[in-house]
Amino acid sequence: MKRRLKRALTAAALVSTVVAATAGWAAGSQQSAVTGPPPGTAGWRADVGTLGRPLPDPAGAGPGQIASFFSGIDPVERRALARRHPLVVGNLDGAPVALRYAANRRALRKEAVRQHARSTDPALTPQAHAHARHKAARYTRLLASDRQILAFDPRGRGQVAEVYGDLATAERTAVIVPGSDIDLRTFDSRGANRYGTPAGMAASLRSQMHEAAPGTRTAVIAWVGYTTPVGLGPDAATGRLAEAGAPRLERFLHGLSRTGAPAPSLFCHSYGSVVCGKAAAHLTRKDASNLVAFGSPGMHAASAAGLGTRVPVWSARDAADWIARIPNVRLFGLGHGTDPAGDGFGARVVSSDRAEGHAGYLEPGTDSGANFAAITLGSYDRVHCADGSRECAKAVTAARLR
Repeated sequence: MKRRLKRALTAAALVSTVVAATAGWAAGSQQSAVTGPPPGTAGWRADVGTLGRPLPDPAGAGPGQIASFFSGIDPVERRALARRHPLVVGNLDGAPVALRYAANRRALRKEAVRQHARSTDPALTPQAHAHARHKAARYTRLLASDRQILAFDPRGRGQVAEVYGDLATAERTAVIVPGSDIDLRTFDSRGANRYGTPAGMAASLRSQMHEAAPGTRTAVIAWVGYTTPVGLGPDAATGRLAEAGAPRLERFLHGLSRTGAPAPSLFCHSYGSVVCGKAAAHLTRKDASNLVAFGSPGMHAASAAGLGTRVPVWSARDAADWIARIPNVRLFGLGHGTDPAGDGFGARVVSSDRAEGHAGYLEPGTDSGANFAAITLGSYDRVHCADGSRECAKAVTAARLR
C-alpha cells in the first residue's frame, strides 16, 4: 500500500513539474490516433474486376510487395486503379510517386465536391456548414497546379505529405517529421510561425540546400502522416501517439526506398523526435541517411546507441527553446527521457546560433538551418558543431580528412 502511494505521489509530482515548466497544459482533448490501412480499403479489397484478380491487401502487403505489384502491371491498369481507388493508391507506400500525385489530386477533388455539398445541406447545422466550407477551401488550395501531394487522408484532423522539388530526379532528399498541433489544416500555415510548420521548414531547408550547392538536385518532404498531440496536454507527455505514428513513418520510409528515392535525412522536430526515436531501431541506411532531433523533449532512449540504429544521430537545441524546461525523465508512462542534445546522450550536437525559440531552427540565417542543409547534402565538413560536442567534432574531422 505504501509503495503504491509513493508511486502515485511521485507521478503526481512529475505531472505538476511538467505543467509548471510549460506554463500549464493547453486546452485540448485526448486524440484518437489514425491507424491501419488507407480509407477506401474495403472497396479495394472487394475489387476483382479492374484487373480480373484480387488486389494486394494494403493491410498485409509491405512496400516491397506494393512496388512489385505496380511494376508488374501496365500504365493503363495503374491509371484505372488510381481512378477507381484514389484514396488507397494515393496512400500506398511503395506505389510509383507520379501515380500517387495523380491519385491524390483526384481524391482531393472528390473530397472538395463532397464538402461543398455538405456546406449547403439543410439537414446539417450552421456550424457544420461552416466547417464543411473550410474543408472544401482547404482541399481546393491543395489542388494548386504546383503542389505535389504524396499522401492525403481526410480522416480525423487530416494527414498529408507534400513534396518540394523533383523526387524522381533528386540526388539528396530530406523528410520533416513535425510535433504537436500539426495536421492537414496547419501543416503549411503562413505568417510569423511559418518556419515552425512542416511545409515552411521543408521549403526553407530546400532553399538553403540550393544556396549551398546550386548544382545538386534536391527534394524535401513535409510528412504529416501521424496523429499529433494537441497542445501540451497528456498526449504530449506520453509516447502513446508516437507508438501509433512510428510504424506509419517506418512504412513511409520503406516505401520511398522501394521507389528508388535516395535515403533521406530525417528531421524530427519536438514531439516528432519521439516518433523518430520509436521508429529508429527499424530503420536502415537505405531508409534514412541521417536522423536529426531538434527541439526534442527526449526520444525514449537513454543514449544514441540505445536507439538501436546504424543511422547517424544528430541533434540541436536552441538556448532560448522552452523545451529545455521540460524535465528529461521517464516515469510511469510520463516524460520522454534523456535530452538528445545533452552531453551524455552521444548524438552529434550541432550549433543552433541565431535560431529563436522552439520554432525557429530553420529560419534563414540560422546556424541550425545551415547545418541541416549541410547534413542533408552530405557536406559534413561544413557542419558547425555545438561547443563541447565530441561526437560532432569527430564526424566533422573525419569528413575533412577524406
